[in-house]
Amino acid sequence: MPEMDAIQAAKVLIEADLRGIDSHGVARLSGYIRLKEAGRANMNAAAKIIHETPSTATLDADQGLGLVVAPKAMDIAIEKAKQVGTGWVAIQNSNHFGIAAYHAMMALPHNMIGISMTNASPLVAPTHSKERMLGTNPICVAIPAGKHLPFVLDMATSAAANGKLEIAQRMGKSLPNDWVQTKDGGASNDANELKNGGSLLPLGGHKGYGLAAMVDILSGVLSGANFGPWVPPFVAFLNPLPNLPGKGIGHFLGAMRVDAFRSADEFTEQMDVWISRFKEASRVQAEQEVFIPGELEFRLKEERLNSGIPLHPSVWDDLQQVAVKFGLNL
Repeated sequence: MPEMDAIQAAKVLIEADLRGIDSHGVARLSGYIRLKEAGRANMNAAAKIIHETPSTATLDADQGLGLVVAPKAMDIAIEKAKQVGTGWVAIQNSNHFGIAAYHAMMALPHNMIGISMTNASPLVAPTHSKERMLGTNPICVAIPAGKHLPFVLDMATSAAANGKLEIAQRMGKSLPNDWVQTKDGGASNDANELKNGGSLLPLGGHKGYGLAAMVDILSGVLSGANFGPWVPPFVAFLNPLPNLPGKGIGHFLGAMRVDAFRSADEFTEQMDVWISRFKEASRVQAEQEVFIPGELEFRLKEERLNSGIPLHPSVWDDLQQVAVKFGLNL
């Protein structure tokens, strides 16, 4: 890859590991390499705007890594927001974009609210179905505050992100009973159930299904990317389906200038009031702290910046294999 693109991709992966989203950090590196080798990821992609208005744009990612194109799209959204109050960018023909929080949080230094979402490989069955139709389809909203840490909601719309299943597999642990189902729709707590033809369940039943569908439409249908069961699989050993309705994976990102709605200082002051009040909410047990979305990740990042990022042995082995393959010294 061009050096600046490689640095950008690495930043997204490291941020995931720093924030404790270990499934989306350097553990993903070998997967991106396999996509390149399968001819499905263009490491020299030249993303371009194919449709634009003062507040919106649609990008063709040229089959590049979402790790690179999504930050570029967020920069466009931020610049548009500076000019007209809000900016929205839809992306087609992309690949996996890492953690949604990285892209949404780019808006925070500009006193803007950031939003990012992406569709993903179909692993989730709609409510009352046993067919994989949707991805884990994450949503992130990042909202600035004053003296407090920003509010950062970064969530999958499935009962659990696929990465959590991968971590459970590495640890040899069972899953809660409401995360996955068998290929016949039966209950299961087997972390390997997806390999047996099973599917992930949507978050909270029909509500999670609705959220995942919304992400799929905004990321896929609106951008001209693939959607639903046609979203290309992340794993390189599975080929995309024939007769695809769109191009690649799709993302949707936005930036909203706070002062397009009210004084930014007044807003952040009231965000501090909001956060303080929720932190003071009555506890079920005295030792159980009430957390604001994103708070645990900020704390873990501070800890890992000081003490380092732990890697599971299987991830380290994977990185060693990559190093051998490319003649690198770890």
